[in-house]
Amino acid sequence: MIDTQAIRSKILDLAMRGKLTEQLPEDGTAEELYQQIQAEKQKLIKAGKIKKEKPLPDITADEIPFEIPSNWKWIRLGDFGSWHAGATPSRGNSFYYHDGRIPWLKTGDLNDGYILSVPECITDLALKECSLQVNPIGSVLIAMYGATIGKLGIAQMPLTTNQACCACNPYDGIYNRFVFFLLMSMRKSFIGMGIGGAQSNISRDKIVNALVPLPPLAEQHRIVARIEQVFSVLDTIDTLQAKYADNLAVLKSKLIDAAIQGKLTEQLPEDGTAEELYQQIQAEKQALIKAGKIKKEKLMSEISDDKVPFEIPNNWKWVPLGELISIESGRCLTSTKMIPGRIPVYGGNGISGYHDCGFVPRGTVVIGRVGYYCGSVHVTKQEAWVTDNAFITKYPENCFDKWYLVYALRCMKLGQNNNGSAQPVVSGKKIYPLAFPLPPLAEQKRIVAKLEGLLQATGAAAPEPPLPPQAA
Repeated sequence: MIDTQAIRSKILDLAMRGKLTEQLPEDGTAEELYQQIQAEKQKLIKAGKIKKEKPLPDITADEIPFEIPSNWKWIRLGDFGSWHAGATPSRGNSFYYHDGRIPWLKTGDLNDGYILSVPECITDLALKECSLQVNPIGSVLIAMYGATIGKLGIAQMPLTTNQACCACNPYDGIYNRFVFFLLMSMRKSFIGMGIGGAQSNISRDKIVNALVPLPPLAEQHRIVARIEQVFSVLDTIDTLQAKYADNLAVLKSKLIDAAIQGKLTEQLPEDGTAEELYQQIQAEKQALIKAGKIKKEKLMSEISDDKVPFEIPNNWKWVPLGELISIESGRCLTSTKMIPGRIPVYGGNGISGYHDCGFVPRGTVVIGRVGYYCGSVHVTKQEAWVTDNAFITKYPENCFDKWYLVYALRCMKLGQNNNGSAQPVVSGKKIYPLAFPLPPLAEQKRIVAKLEGLLQATGAAAPEPPLPPQAA
């Protein structure tokens, strides 16, 4: 799969260095444009349309991060336009301040594109009394708080914003789409500037003081056109990759379904029967119970015809899951007690973090117990910790191919029998009676070999999660 997001970041970086476009003498220079901007700024101040602010800091040589074309100029973002942060009218005066006619944008409304509508509006009284300003069509908006830092939008209607959003009204000679992509290229930098705890933020001052390259206006338009051209191709790739991934997921599901129905392999007389294997499993289970390695469970009822989800070969056997496996909860480990390390911690949906120690060996089958993904099935890739949000699965290992067991459990969709509450859970009581399709051991191995070959050939094999970097 192509990492289109990384390509977008690289394109933006090249664009803001002047490497996507040709510099033309007829464009003039950014210095000339800068002087025009300063003259316009003074006119706006004199007309009372913007406030006079303290001068932006001079630019020093050691601040400059990279070379730009000779006809460009380094300036501060504050020189691109007038910047305004919004406010939130008191909810206590909702009748007077809210549900009016003036659009009021919150950072959650930003979409990295054009803002065509917002869900909330304020009144004229709120505009008058609450330090708000209407930003004109074409204003570039950027989020300053929390998880949305750096999120962007371009107003397609006059609107106000809350205090978590800052709006830039570009001066003549500044193309708002150029400002939009410039800010997008700086998103990681803005996120890195964030201060505070759980809700980090950047300030308007940090934004306006940021150092940025200024190209001539004509080149700003060429840069935007080139970026949009490339991004359009990347959007198409994203769409195709999403469709491809969806098709692969469907194909993978169909292959697994066929595998555990005995449709991918030939049934051979020399394999014996699943009934013979079942009797061996029962003997192995009794030995494990006697050794205290698994608990004795009450006998399961035989699988009735109305509980059988599909046909299986004659030498296979439908068996209650509880007669084949035993599950037990993992050990509690909260995020506050987790000590950073390289041992994966498995929760309700696979790896949820990394700890400095584990207690189950590589190859342990883990079933999610709690949460939206309860019933998901994972296999530990190394020694691991399993929390009490998941089950550790035990079974007679010499009677099963581990991966046949895993594929069959996944196909059984164990989580569909959760309690349907706000906190879904699965339990032994719910999954032990489920019908499990048991083939002879030799055929289990052939099924896995055939299935994994097909998954690899089609590209539908799932990648393994990466481990955290080794500590220095």
